[in-house]
Amino acid sequence: MSNEKIKINSNYLRGTLESGLKDQLTGQISADDQQVIKFHGIYQQDDRDRRTERALKKLERDYSFMIRLRIPGGKITAEQWLGVNEVAKHNSTGVIKITTRQTIQLHGVIKSKLKPTVKWFDKYGLDAIAACGDVNRNVMSTSEPAKSAGEYEVYEFSKKISEHLLPQTNAFNEIWLDGEKINKEDEHEPLYGEVYLPRKFKIVLAIPPYNDVDLFAHDIGLIAIIKDGELLGFNVSAGGGMGMTHGNEKTYPRAGTIFGYAPKDKILDVCFQIAAVQRDNGNREDRKQARLKYTIDRLGEEWFKAELEKRLGFKLEAAKEYEFKTRTDTLGWKEDYLGKLHYSIFVENGRVLGDLKTALNELAEQKLVNFTFSNNQNVSLSDIEPANKAKVADILKKYNINNEQSALRHNSMACVALNTCPLALAEGQRYLPELVTKIEELQTKHELSEQAISVRMTGCPNGCARPYLAEIGFVGKAMGKYNMYLGASPRGERLNKLYKESLSEAEILTELDQLLPKFKAERNSGEAFGDFINRINLV
Repeated sequence: MSNEKIKINSNYLRGTLESGLKDQLTGQISADDQQVIKFHGIYQQDDRDRRTERALKKLERDYSFMIRLRIPGGKITAEQWLGVNEVAKHNSTGVIKITTRQTIQLHGVIKSKLKPTVKWFDKYGLDAIAACGDVNRNVMSTSEPAKSAGEYEVYEFSKKISEHLLPQTNAFNEIWLDGEKINKEDEHEPLYGEVYLPRKFKIVLAIPPYNDVDLFAHDIGLIAIIKDGELLGFNVSAGGGMGMTHGNEKTYPRAGTIFGYAPKDKILDVCFQIAAVQRDNGNREDRKQARLKYTIDRLGEEWFKAELEKRLGFKLEAAKEYEFKTRTDTLGWKEDYLGKLHYSIFVENGRVLGDLKTALNELAEQKLVNFTFSNNQNVSLSDIEPANKAKVADILKKYNINNEQSALRHNSMACVALNTCPLALAEGQRYLPELVTKIEELQTKHELSEQAISVRMTGCPNGCARPYLAEIGFVGKAMGKYNMYLGASPRGERLNKLYKESLSEAEILTELDQLLPKFKAERNSGEAFGDFINRINLV
């Protein structure tokens, strides 16, 4: 209930942020404001590697903030990239982090630089409103280049949905951009009201055969139905969600349920009304039971569909046929329906730094590319004129950007975890690359080096890297210990299951050293690792 009271008392997401940001005697903000500021796309964090050292010296924790941008569909211009790079260099750690939600975030922004950073983003037409908090967050869309006008329209819908479900409060404008203050009586939130949603809310759009958005992991998943290059509408999935809590059997990951089909002219209202059903019926007593997935399971799928259709004033049609074949980003050169070129680059765990960052900056400075971020934490150099292909290729070669990594590493993903995430129980992005190297050695040993297996790791069970949809998922239990999950569909259509708990690295490698040769010997022709594990009922 404390979060609900904070939202009610926040005066439409203002809280005491304005005065708290001016208090430079401390690097943190008040406990209530730490919840309110999330709705502005910002989290308070501290350097957990330095907690003991600073405590011994009786110093305050080394506080800083993470800022996450709202970029529906993940597309920005070269100018916007350079703007982000400039502010990252001066106001953060310098690393630009591509997230698992198709946007970017900066870490290590101290309190005195928060407002200047947000103002800088605004200068480039970027904002962070609703990138976090109990509202609809960044809307994701398939990142593959559009092969028709209908496919490009799906990306346009990601922007339309984001705007349609955006909080209407003037708080962001007042606090960060020195906008004119308005009276509370003039404030109006047609969807969210004063209490907003019970928990976070996530929407994605997929274009078959690609499921790079992990469609069934989200509160709403929209499957585009396209015929002869024209977008007709969407199959509507609802009730997906990754988060759970160790030791609490009432919490669990859930794959979304497809409830039917709606034509494209109805889809904004469909999204609005699903969010409204959750607003009015979600659990506000227990945040661990507050996501839409629990609302649907508690009240029933039939009740949910009937309530949704009552609010819509029409019935959903039967779902249309579709097929997902992959959720892996295709790297390298591609062409869109307008004849422009795109070049997708693997970015390990989304961390843009070093030569990669220098290369992207040079490409942007020469105005050769725009950028599209993927839900798998990679980046695509977009909208390249064919005449500029050689120039782009030369710059990539100059900095040795070549996508030369194993299929296993290409399909790996980790959350930030330590040293900044306050929820992390174990390492994530700092450790997974090392573990992948050791699993690669096992693949070589068992002559499976070319086998693409999705491997995902999170430092806690909240599931930001969607580990419960990985063929091999690692979920942090304690420092150096992970729960191991196996058997998800490689196409993201089936959850994995818990295999063994609290494994050390040595135990993980021992298990895989036994499983990989079994997979090689007993799999069907062309069978993926996750499908094999599921078929033999290993978990």
